[in-house]
Amino acid sequence: MAKNVTTIPATRNRFTAAPISGQKKRRVAGYARVSTDMEDQQTSYAAQCDYYTRYIQSREDWEFVKLYSDEGISATSMRHRGGFNQMVEDALAGHIDLIITKSVSRFARNTVDSLSTIRKLKENGCECYFEKENIWTFDSKGELLITIMSSLAQEESRSISENCTWGIRKRFADGKVSVPFSRFLGYDRGENGNLVINEEQAKTVRKIYGLFLRGHSPYKIAKILTEEGIPTPGGKKVWGKAVVESILTNEKYKGDALLQKVYTVDFLSKKKKVNEGEVPRYYVEGNHPAIIEPDLFDSVQALMKARRPGKNRNSCVSVFSGKIKCGDCGSWYGSKVWHSNDKYRKVVWRCNHKYDGGEKCATPHFDEETIKTLFVRALNIFCGERDEITAVFEEVKETAFRTNGLEEERDRLREEMNVVGELIQQRTAENAGVSRNQADYEERRDTLWERFDKAKARMGEVEDRIVANQAQGEMARKLVDTLKGMPDVVDSFDEGAWYALVDYVTVYGRDDVRFTFKNGVEIKV
Repeated sequence: MAKNVTTIPATRNRFTAAPISGQKKRRVAGYARVSTDMEDQQTSYAAQCDYYTRYIQSREDWEFVKLYSDEGISATSMRHRGGFNQMVEDALAGHIDLIITKSVSRFARNTVDSLSTIRKLKENGCECYFEKENIWTFDSKGELLITIMSSLAQEESRSISENCTWGIRKRFADGKVSVPFSRFLGYDRGENGNLVINEEQAKTVRKIYGLFLRGHSPYKIAKILTEEGIPTPGGKKVWGKAVVESILTNEKYKGDALLQKVYTVDFLSKKKKVNEGEVPRYYVEGNHPAIIEPDLFDSVQALMKARRPGKNRNSCVSVFSGKIKCGDCGSWYGSKVWHSNDKYRKVVWRCNHKYDGGEKCATPHFDEETIKTLFVRALNIFCGERDEITAVFEEVKETAFRTNGLEEERDRLREEMNVVGELIQQRTAENAGVSRNQADYEERRDTLWERFDKAKARMGEVEDRIVANQAQGEMARKLVDTLKGMPDVVDSFDEGAWYALVDYVTVYGRDDVRFTFKNGVEIKV
């Protein structure tokens, strides 16, 4: 018996649930994007915006919602694409039925982002149309085509990224130096991109180094610069400790340049990482005029290394921070506020770990006036020996702090590392190009790496000794210069003399306070 089958046509769109017979206009938005701010890209961006605005408005069955856009932003990530994210948010809120864009690569160059976003839009009844590829996402073949095209776009981004990275590293290898001049204090861009000293900004750089050598911490220096109204490298009013530290440790201020300090880990996430040996670094000596003399710069690095976190941290938040030591446990004294909320308020200094553990330190506390008075007494005794101290310094300054032999050894080790590094690269390239016995190759490679690591470790030791010798020489010179300028009798606390002359103070008792000066002389008061 024959069956009678009647087809009942669909009356609603299975994606949008809208009636098929309805004449309701589709709400359409356009999306435009370019990845750089270059002039030709700006022309493309303007053309995209104008074209899609006119195109959507020309259709009678479409209602123009808005043109969303991102200028000068890569499509490898959605994180910083404000226009794109706003468009998706509006579509998910039900304000958009169709999104039109030039191509899949304009929409996203990350396959995962592209597919996940399109599926999310599809589930919420919003279709996408990619004009160049003629892909409609509600089409049954749409997702397959988008997967293929997105993968190709992502691969193109990877290839562009690798080409750019190769170009940057080639410039580094050639010793070509570039800095972000708009946020780099002390230098302007000269001819051919060279670094030229900006004398007005250089005064601030020299001031920072001078304050640090006087004993001020990066925190205190930042506070001083903020109070004086000196703008930061980025043009802001408030200085931070990290900004001061970066200036104090940047080798470019002594005329050299270390290239590729950081590198990009992944071209999709654009995540950057400090280079700890994963990729080559390049050190260019004498690349540009120095603002800070190399010997002075090296002295600052030695003093920076002395600032170690922990129980005995060398801090300079106050003039006495990191200067007064407990004779019982060896920890530093810290400031404590007594009677903070009444008229008897005062600041005293005592061992930071006085009450740690079972047995407390017996060392006493001191108020700041007492410390200053004790220093004046010790300083007068010390100044009485200035002629002898100056004579000793003049006698030994040419030999005690000499680094010629160490510098020659450092140069030999650097040459050794360059030679071995080239041999390692040659062996790696030969092994990749010609079939070889892998056991022999690995044995030779390991021998070369062992030789390289040995030279590198020794060079680190030599450089530390060079910096330490130079720092000691600079410290001794400043001590003698300060002593020569002191009066015969000191009757008040001098902050400059405190920073320049005192290494640390050890408290054993109320009647036993010992001042150790920077030349090693200890005076008990």
